[in-house]
Amino acid sequence: MTATTLRPGWSHPVRAAVPPFTEAGLRRVLEKVQCWAPYVDGLLLDDVAAVLDDYTPTEHEVDEHAQRLRSHLMRLVHLAVVSKAAERDEQTAGLVERGRTIRSEEVPTDHRRAVGHIRRMAWTLDELIERLVAHQCLTEAP
Repeated sequence: MTATTLRPGWSHPVRAAVPPFTEAGLRRVLEKVQCWAPYVDGLLLDDVAAVLDDYTPTEHEVDEHAQRLRSHLMRLVHLAVVSKAAERDEQTAGLVERGRTIRSEEVPTDHRRAVGHIRRMAWTLDELIERLVAHQCLTEAP
């Protein structure tokens, strides 16, 4: 469809503007942008260090640590897959699979086992960071 402008002296046909999304599509994009959390590298290392430190998290802290570590695992696994590092490297692929598996497991109710669970998540994160740095998916260790 073409139309002419109201500007005098302009006689060239102009295509009607077509917005890239419908109203519902724009709302979905807005919701995703509002929920997006940037990759904050310092927090990841702080969370890993808190779990792997000599200090044993209390029963109340375990669930909070597990939730944050799951979020970090999800981001790094996604980065490894999108950057195709998991396809190029068998070790990274194994870490991606381990990350997906451990992330989907429930935190045990027994405190000792729960601490072991979050420490396995933290070790997986630590190893995955090293592999992603080696593949230059992350320019330096966060």
